[in-house]
Amino acid sequence: MTVQVGPAGIWDSEAIADVAAATFPLACPPDATRDDIAAFIDEVLSAERFSEYLTDPSRTVLKVTNHGAIVGYAMLVNGEPSDPGLADLLTLRPTTEISKFYVVPGKHGTSVASALLAAIVERAITDARASLWLGVNQLNQRAQRFYAKHGFEQVGTRTFSVGTQVHNDFVMQRDLRPK
Repeated sequence: MTVQVGPAGIWDSEAIADVAAATFPLACPPDATRDDIAAFIDEVLSAERFSEYLTDPSRTVLKVTNHGAIVGYAMLVNGEPSDPGLADLLTLRPTTEISKFYVVPGKHGTSVASALLAAIVERAITDARASLWLGVNQLNQRAQRFYAKHGFEQVGTRTFSVGTQVHNDFVMQRDLRPK
């Protein structure tokens, strides 16, 4: 499969929002309600919000295309975590958060996610980042296995709100320093 990974542009906002709406529910725990998931998508993953993210200098949105169609995306956030407890968990600086990392269901188990993560790692190393970090729902074992396979280690926990519900995430970090 031939995929291309590169920076998204403002013109991609709607297509990425469509991918986000299709993929976010798959990462939610089974007890997440439809209403809470829909509220999160409306508040955080709309085309309007992606337009904001794409013009925010502290964020980078990468897209993965296959035959011209966006089949996945990631959002990277540079800078210190705003939560002091979370900042204490992350021991390697400077760091970049992988805030969003999603691939459409028909492309799971292919090279799409690995290509996207490889591009993220390459960008972070080029930007002299010491680490990457992310939160992954504690019940999402498939994602946890993927991240562990790619060098991420669990360093703690955090909570993550979806609508009116609070869920538990593992915080995972990957050391990017030369060995």
